[in-house]
Amino acid sequence: MAENFYDSDAGLDQYLLFHYGTPEQICPHLPEARAACGFPARGVTEPLRHIVPTSRARALDLGCAVGRSSFELAHYFDEVVGIDFSARFIAAAQQMEQDKAVTIHTPREGATTDELRLELPPELRTDRVRFEQGDACNLRDDLGVFDLVLMANLIDRLPDPAQCLARLPDLVESGGWLIITSPYTWLEEYTPRDKWLVDAEGGTLGALKKQLAPAFEFQETLDLPFLIREHRRKFQWSVAEASLWQRR
Repeated sequence: MAENFYDSDAGLDQYLLFHYGTPEQICPHLPEARAACGFPARGVTEPLRHIVPTSRARALDLGCAVGRSSFELAHYFDEVVGIDFSARFIAAAQQMEQDKAVTIHTPREGATTDELRLELPPELRTDRVRFEQGDACNLRDDLGVFDLVLMANLIDRLPDPAQCLARLPDLVESGGWLIITSPYTWLEEYTPRDKWLVDAEGGTLGALKKQLAPAFEFQETLDLPFLIREHRRKFQWSVAEASLWQRR
């Protein structure tokens, strides 16, 4: 069986750069594209300009990857729990929490690489954040409730996204908030086709509205572009749709 990209050295370094790299490290040649850098931070700060949680006690970063969004949430919440399926990603997030920096090797051209030192911005708090490995489709029962749940670019990488969404009413406090971001890149290597959340008329957002309507009130959407470096001259440029939902 082929190695899961998210468990590979290349996948780990790519996501560390995506989360913690400066715009110049991510995109050295094209300044015009750098506005799409920093998505794991913007995926927190831009939605929070549109919502005002009544309480800022607890936040859950579900699918936290290597942790930048969790640290960003700690600006606003007293306690942040970051959960990801990948044990390697969680270990990297914990390393960044402890060491505040990491060195990676990212492809340059062919087999050559650039060695980059990535640093956690000093204004970000680490004392409010804790990370754990977990399955978004089968979360432990004693997580408690949260004032905000963030699912950043997660739903189209789950084997059963509807099962994950069904747990959300138990996780979000009444009046609390849910933020879902995704470019809706459905692929059978991650999600069986019969599990894709795509409504024939309303697309993925329409399917989310049907799934979440009993417990959540849809508020609005935002477009959030993001840039992932593959090598110095090749990138993935995507646009995530951020949908904002309030728990009834």
